[in-house]
Amino acid sequence: MTVLLQVSDPHFGTERRPVAAALQVLVRHQRPDLLVVSGDITQRARRAQFAAARRYFDALGIATRFMVPGNHDIPLLGLWTRCVDPYRHYRQALGPAGDRTMARDDLLLIGLNTTRPWRHTDGEVSSQQVEWAAAQLRQARPGQLRVLVTHQPVHVVRERDAHNRLHGHAAAISAWSAAGADLILGGHIHLPYVAELQAAFPQLPRRLWALQAGTALSSRIRFEANNSVNLLRIAAGRRCIAERWDYHDARAAFECTLQTEIDADHTA
Repeated sequence: MTVLLQVSDPHFGTERRPVAAALQVLVRHQRPDLLVVSGDITQRARRAQFAAARRYFDALGIATRFMVPGNHDIPLLGLWTRCVDPYRHYRQALGPAGDRTMARDDLLLIGLNTTRPWRHTDGEVSSQQVEWAAAQLRQARPGQLRVLVTHQPVHVVRERDAHNRLHGHAAAISAWSAAGADLILGGHIHLPYVAELQAAFPQLPRRLWALQAGTALSSRIRFEANNSVNLLRIAAGRRCIAERWDYHDARAAFECTLQTEIDADHTA
């Protein structure tokens, strides 16, 4: 069984030290096999902030990592760097910023860079990315849970967040569902939730879930959602338990507040 820890929007440069310490404790207790970071790793894409992120991720001791950038990981004010080499500091600290895959016996991960230097906060998935990801999904082995990672959400649960949805999300959801996707992980809006996408897209040929993470470490929390992370416990037969862990200020610890069972090995 693979245990996956999803961390999103830590915004290094704004991290809360007690929360950062509590996440280290959670990792020691839960011992995840894989760290997935779904963007906005830094607050202002500065070299020092990326270096702090790298030190922190190294200290967590999770050997396998899988990351995609967020809009905050592109320089906002350094226009020359933003236009010419927007991911330079990201690459130097964390590695390549492009689309990627990772395969384990029970898991196929597909990461997509949905940031665009010409967009401020919005994200976009191109038709080429949609088809590339669908091709990867079609090559998945029967026992693999099929998980995509974007920064911006493909689905929102509140109308006031609708402008934050990924540009191209409808075409992507349709194509990825048809190709066998099970879960789409995201961040960006600092609001954790899990949603079955057939409620909003009834034409989908099979069940597909969106799993959003809140901000893991940052002081930029929403009033209705404290810092949080997700744990996925992946079992045989393309099944998993998605756990939401919220930071509790009074106890200075992360606590499991929601469990959602996902059985992906069937059509709707």
